[in-house]
Amino acid sequence: MDDIRKQLNTLKNECAVATQRIKLDEKVSELAILEAKMAEADFWSDQQAAQSVSKTASDLKNRVEPWQQVRRDLAEIDELVALNDPDMTNELRHQTSRITDQLALLKKQLRFNGRYDTHDAIVGIYAGAGGTDAQDWAAMLLRMYIRWAEKQGATVQTIDQSSGEEAGIKSVTLRISGSSFLYGKLQGEHGVHRLVRLSPFNSDNLRQTSFAKVEVLPLIDTPDQVALDEKELKIDVYRAGGHGGQSVNTTDSAVRITHVPTGISVAIQNERSQLQNKETALAILRSRLAQLQVEQHRDALADIKGPNQSAEWGNQIRSYVLHPYKQVKDLRSGYTSPDPDAVLDGNLDAFIDALAESTYMKI
Repeated sequence: MDDIRKQLNTLKNECAVATQRIKLDEKVSELAILEAKMAEADFWSDQQAAQSVSKTASDLKNRVEPWQQVRRDLAEIDELVALNDPDMTNELRHQTSRITDQLALLKKQLRFNGRYDTHDAIVGIYAGAGGTDAQDWAAMLLRMYIRWAEKQGATVQTIDQSSGEEAGIKSVTLRISGSSFLYGKLQGEHGVHRLVRLSPFNSDNLRQTSFAKVEVLPLIDTPDQVALDEKELKIDVYRAGGHGGQSVNTTDSAVRITHVPTGISVAIQNERSQLQNKETALAILRSRLAQLQVEQHRDALADIKGPNQSAEWGNQIRSYVLHPYKQVKDLRSGYTSPDPDAVLDGNLDAFIDALAESTYMKI
């Protein structure tokens, strides 16, 4: 029983340090205020404001509840240990082991404490230098992120996609939602990804280096989070091109919105409705402006891996080598995997954890 008491004290101390660091009690009070506001009879009279409050409350609840549960579990075990009943030793060991694992998971999540880390993610993939091989590489990355999202229990929605002439894709924009800390986890994927392999697209089967750029944005779907002045927006509508059915191709349903002060432009044509395309474009524009704000608060401009970075040699954040040897290496954290097939099948968590470990302060 002494070993259990020692382990319990360690867990209690770790929990106390962590909850103090994230100001748990303040967040609990904030959540209570928001829940009281949501219970008011006229809460939904202003739909836009209500959605914003609901989103904030949901994010807070996701952060607060697991820590409150650990606190309750530790208090319950503390009471049981005080009984000093030998027959309960095995059960208490099991419970303390369970809480140890839970606390380790929650401490990992503390790394994702940025302003937008709890948000859903907008992921753009763009073929870079390498021709058809690069377009095929972009399609391989698309599959990788879809498989990763599935393993997280998240859902993936294709917002826009442009197919390659021979194979693969020129570009694709995805919305990934329905799981915790999606932007927090995926933000480290933002940058240029390099592939080395024997090309399946030339007759000599020569070794080919291809590049694709991945852009990761926090989804800003409530207007109050990033304010847009309509006077600063240039909105163009035009006829959608490519596949999509008769309605898409014969009506001015496509929308391009340009934020004049920054020059950031978003064009969407995936939906048949011009209004739907406009709403989607506005959401992505807010997301890009939010990302710009994050980048502007970094210490050095030279460290920014922004959307204008060229997808070519020298700019990559990660290399995937399939020939003459097999290896995936992240050039920031230094983490290496000898199994690129598993990585391309969506097993990215080790890379995400390694980058978070090297980037964020540990408790």
